[in-house]
Amino acid sequence: MDADSTVAAAIAARAAAYAPYSGFHVGAAVRGESGTVYLGCNVENAAYPEGVCAEAAAIAALVMAGERRITEIAVAGGGDQLCTPCGGCRQKIREFAADSVPILVCGPDGLRRRFTLADLLPASFGPHNLT
Repeated sequence: MDADSTVAAAIAARAAAYAPYSGFHVGAAVRGESGTVYLGCNVENAAYPEGVCAEAAAIAALVMAGERRITEIAVAGGGDQLCTPCGGCRQKIREFAADSVPILVCGPDGLRRRFTLADLLPASFGPHNLT
């Protein structure tokens, strides 16, 4: 995996975000098993719960392309604080990723911190619970 290119893709995707209400732009890049990187950005809506997170948009692009496994994900936000995936997105990532999948948390200038899915969603409920 090329973490640098995944981070750069998430930072680039952030520029496309539609965030007229919060002003908080987020980009995500999800690498599939094929090595292809799928991008997403947050898209806000005047009816706040109807917006789409960047991670969810990138996962949808991965699925639309026929892939089903995430091997790496990068999330890029702005400001001084870490922009980790929200709880809902952690669960969405869990659907397509193993506990060991790296989640790269970035700012405008690059990688800030590296987590695994298990770090962010310990003892998670996933597809294996239903088999």
